[in-house]
Amino acid sequence: MLTKKYSYLMALMIILLIPVTGLGSETYFTGFLQGLYGGGLDKDNPTLSDLTASETRLQLRMESFADNAEFFARIDFVYDDFYEHSTDIELREGFAKFRFGSFLDFKIGRQIVTWGTGDLIFINDVFAKDYQSFFTGRDDQYLKAPQNALRLALYTGTGTLDIVYTPRFTPNRTPTGERLSYYYPMTPEGGGIVGAPEYLFEADFPEASFENSELAGRFSRYLGNADIALYGYTGFYKNPVGYDMATMSSYYPKLNVYGASVRMPIFGGIVWAEGGYFDSRDDIDGDNPMIPNSKISTLIGFERQIGSNLTANIQYQNEKMIDFDKYVENLPVGMAGKEETYHLVTTRFTQLLMMETLSFSAFAFYSPNEEDFYGRFLANYKYSDAITLALGANIFDGQDEYTSFGTFQKNDNIYLKVTYGY
Repeated sequence: MLTKKYSYLMALMIILLIPVTGLGSETYFTGFLQGLYGGGLDKDNPTLSDLTASETRLQLRMESFADNAEFFARIDFVYDDFYEHSTDIELREGFAKFRFGSFLDFKIGRQIVTWGTGDLIFINDVFAKDYQSFFTGRDDQYLKAPQNALRLALYTGTGTLDIVYTPRFTPNRTPTGERLSYYYPMTPEGGGIVGAPEYLFEADFPEASFENSELAGRFSRYLGNADIALYGYTGFYKNPVGYDMATMSSYYPKLNVYGASVRMPIFGGIVWAEGGYFDSRDDIDGDNPMIPNSKISTLIGFERQIGSNLTANIQYQNEKMIDFDKYVENLPVGMAGKEETYHLVTTRFTQLLMMETLSFSAFAFYSPNEEDFYGRFLANYKYSDAITLALGANIFDGQDEYTSFGTFQKNDNIYLKVTYGY
């Protein structure tokens, strides 16, 4: 049997042969070579290494267009030695897209799907994210994890209907204790921030079956200058937020999501609003504190230019737990519980200088009720048309170790990134 690496290489070779066979009349090749080096700022972080990144990445991209079809491949070759020397190959995207007239698109293969309105806040975007990449300085494109899926887009006079079917559940890539530490409530001391190898995090994966596949849908259209959308999803929580006391293991509970969004220009900027109902199917009565209760999540945001090449935005998210009284009644004695309502405020500032070759950006998340914080800071300099230099930092803080960002408070890091694009 072929190893994963050789399987990916074979898949790439097949995709690259598509234009040679004459299926693609226009073919383009691009990519980049990148070095990323990062180090943690907390010497007490219980991870495998003080480094958070030490990698060289080569990405190859190919696009090929035929009369009614498109073929796309994006593959990464990575040499990583943040702890031990290792190499990896990931087929990030490899799909074929077919057009049937002007009313139907069909895309099949490995792909990245994005929808919703939030800036780094996701309500109805239920597709896999890679938070290990996000917290260590990789490019923003790596926040979205790929998945094998079939995507159908139907264009009508009323609006556009998108349907995404993922045969195999694809979870978020969350910190496991190797590169980034996390809070674990079941330590002998009664909970604390832990890391690998002693607390290498692993979760029970849903069984590979048709019943456990994922299905997401979106209907969108314009009303005047407002872009509105309705969403639906059936699958699982993307993070392993369920805990089985019998097996002492984390798992991914079943989940349905129903939501809507709107985005439109106003007051010289852009405003967006989004909401979703999270139906926790494994805790219908809301009386199992080891599984998230159903909740309602809402978001509103606004962005505009506030100065010469200076853009800013602000967002507010609110999450309201359903059946909170039952949750409290069944909470084990001594276990830290969640509040009925969660509040999150974010803001982003982006300044462009030197004819837009130099940019500074800052993005801050702050929860006033959990009293925790996450800040992303980046200086980016376009040295030439091909070479870009970046210096950034990820900073976490929290009053308690078990909150959303407090769990990562020992993972403060800085990083340097050099990219050569071609």
